[in-house]
Amino acid sequence: MAVTLKHIADKVGKSVPTVSRALAGFDDISPKTRDYVQAVAKEMGYVPNNFARKLQSQKADAVGLILPGAENLRFSDPFFGLLLSGIIEKTSAAGMDLSISAASEEDELDVYMEHIKSQRVDGFIIVRTHREDKRIELLRENDFPFVSFGRMESDNDFHFVDEDGTWGIEQIVDHLVELGHTNLGCIAEPLLFTKSFSRVKGFMNGLEKNNLPFSDENLVVTNYRQRSGREAALRLLDLPNPPTAIVALNDLLAIGAIQAAQERGLVVGKNVSITGFDDIVLAEMSTPGLTTLHQPAHKMGTLVAQNLIQQIKNESIEQSQIVLKPTLVVRNSTGKPV
Repeated sequence: MAVTLKHIADKVGKSVPTVSRALAGFDDISPKTRDYVQAVAKEMGYVPNNFARKLQSQKADAVGLILPGAENLRFSDPFFGLLLSGIIEKTSAAGMDLSISAASEEDELDVYMEHIKSQRVDGFIIVRTHREDKRIELLRENDFPFVSFGRMESDNDFHFVDEDGTWGIEQIVDHLVELGHTNLGCIAEPLLFTKSFSRVKGFMNGLEKNNLPFSDENLVVTNYRQRSGREAALRLLDLPNPPTAIVALNDLLAIGAIQAAQERGLVVGKNVSITGFDDIVLAEMSTPGLTTLHQPAHKMGTLVAQNLIQQIKNESIEQSQIVLKPTLVVRNSTGKPV
């Protein structure tokens, strides 16, 4: 049985990230700890996976992307489509295949291990990160190359590309407050995802910064789809004191919310303001045009793929962790409250 970082961590009484950084020679680990960890690793016969594969001259020339269940495949999501196109563009240019598969939540970690043991891929791209993500922990323990689109809630000692969703939503709240709104609602994706949790945090921060109260009933947690946005918006609009502005945490939710408002005979941008996040093509084409936060999805995909390719090829990486700030795009779905 191959020795993993987890085995070494258990032996020396340190965390897996600390062991990983000690073996890599990071200077934020004390010389005493580095020497001890490296000595134990040598004693246990530890061989880094990437070096072992190089010795065996067996490369898959493929990158793995395992999506969580066929029922959750997001090819219909325009943002994910653009992200994926950036990944494909970069991997193809590097002469590598992109292997996409699906796994149920129960089998997901086993599928990752099967790919690792069979050497089907040289590295993984992780998407839709959880606040506590077992996939990331598994790959770190096995010292297997990966890059994540998104972070965990803490312990982010790995390669990633991410948005500053908290900061972005704060800009949205500031925009609505400047227009005169004081009663804001929010439609969010499940809070187990770091992305959604960070954006909700931005909503709460924005309210606090502008001395506005938060009400539990004004936050609706739902799915990411357009119909979920419609249903959530109807719940908000049916409140005894409905919000005059709805902050939807992605554009599909926002477009669903616009549909709900129009079904109730409301003029979006006048009777109620609605905002999104991502700036997909539909945001500009919707009626009215959607005020949202722009993200360069295609560019993010290329950055994710480039980082992983450089890891696989043992090339130097200028930035192992990249956080991009979204840009506020104001359209006609927001206006002063009546």
